[in-house]
Amino acid sequence: MPRVPLLGRLRLRDYTTLVFGFTILAFESLLHIVVLFLPKPVIDFFYRRSRALFLEISGSEKDLSEERQIAERILRARDFGELCEIFGYRHEEHVVLTKDGYLLGLHRLPSRKGETKKSPGTSTGKPVVYLHHGLLMNSEVWVCSTDPRRTLPFVLVEQGYDVWLGNNRGNKYSKKSLHYTPNSTKFWDFSIDDFAWHDIPDSINHILDVTKSQKLSYIGFSQGTAQAFAALSIHPGLNEKVNVFIALAPAMSPPGLAAPIVDSLMKTSPTLVFLFFGRKSILSSATMWQSILYPPIFTKVIDVGIGWLFNWTGNNISQNQKMAAYAHLYSFTSVKSVVHWFQIMRNAAFQMYDDDFISPVMRTSVSSYRPARFPTKNIVTPIVLLYGDSDSLVHIETMLSQLPEHTVAKPLHSYEHVDILWGENVDKDVFPEVLGTLEYYCFEKDEALSEREVDVKTTDL
Repeated sequence: MPRVPLLGRLRLRDYTTLVFGFTILAFESLLHIVVLFLPKPVIDFFYRRSRALFLEISGSEKDLSEERQIAERILRARDFGELCEIFGYRHEEHVVLTKDGYLLGLHRLPSRKGETKKSPGTSTGKPVVYLHHGLLMNSEVWVCSTDPRRTLPFVLVEQGYDVWLGNNRGNKYSKKSLHYTPNSTKFWDFSIDDFAWHDIPDSINHILDVTKSQKLSYIGFSQGTAQAFAALSIHPGLNEKVNVFIALAPAMSPPGLAAPIVDSLMKTSPTLVFLFFGRKSILSSATMWQSILYPPIFTKVIDVGIGWLFNWTGNNISQNQKMAAYAHLYSFTSVKSVVHWFQIMRNAAFQMYDDDFISPVMRTSVSSYRPARFPTKNIVTPIVLLYGDSDSLVHIETMLSQLPEHTVAKPLHSYEHVDILWGENVDKDVFPEVLGTLEYYCFEKDEALSEREVDVKTTDL
């Protein structure tokens, strides 16, 4: 009897989950369409009612603390520039054209607080640092902390660095292509492969061209680290342009999700994600929910969701910080890039996107096919991993086995994934490690090499 690929692999519980999931998605999609046609006064009414309901149930009065006031300003900020203005920083905007025709937005912080660069878009002569965000994010996640002392880009600027922040194709600042419109499925036909082949190297080349620097330091968060692992492994020349790679909450081949039903379903058939969300952008209705829900309620929804999926508690992040940051947490990305992650989880290998949708169950025990893997052991750039020992997405032993021997790994006690961005003590636990590493590779190492060159020349004489 012929085997039916999907039916033969799923149990009754899995079918129940599928039906329930499709029902929720259908309802949510219908609600999204309805909200699109609602006038603003009606949306404001739902917002006010959700606020009143929250205050009635919680019994709490509105927090009037200074942190809450700053959190609300961050919450209302419309873009990267307004977030920087809250703390007195001026930014530059740049656009990168990738080799395959996508236009990527880059943000730059070239000057300390209160200073104005007289010639925008030119070299500062300072050491260059490039920060890149994670999955479903954009550059705003780096600058939405309620305290500038806990905001890594601001700290780096004050320490004398020329700071750049990148954006992936498809997100809020990179939703344009020379060839396709965002309404077409072809625009969203990209995965981690495309970030590695184009977005990261093309952004780095643009930054080095503008700054007239030979090298820069790369700091990635979550998927931003995976993109760098991939890019450095397939572009040997890129290693000569990055003096150190600092990976915050590094992601390479996560063990899976904490929600067993979702984890087993997606690992069994990653392409089920296409059935749920289509082939364009994923979770595009998140902004709709944010507009109609009172911020503390929206924050609670996010907390419950990530707690269920990843078993994170969020105890290291204050409620005001969550309210401020969660408003800037989501940005657009392709469904295909999420499918790519489930393929990586299923095979427990940091591999390129698998266009062959045949399940491992259907293959023989000795397969004639294996998806191409990123050759991460070939990375020459120095690597420093800073990871939380309570982060369910990091299995450090597996990660180190796929990286070169010169990789340095430093655990952060009781830290979860996003704690490394917005935790209450990042200025004490994370930033000193980052600053110490940058100081060594941007200053001390270069000075040591120069002294060695002088010694060699003197010896030759």
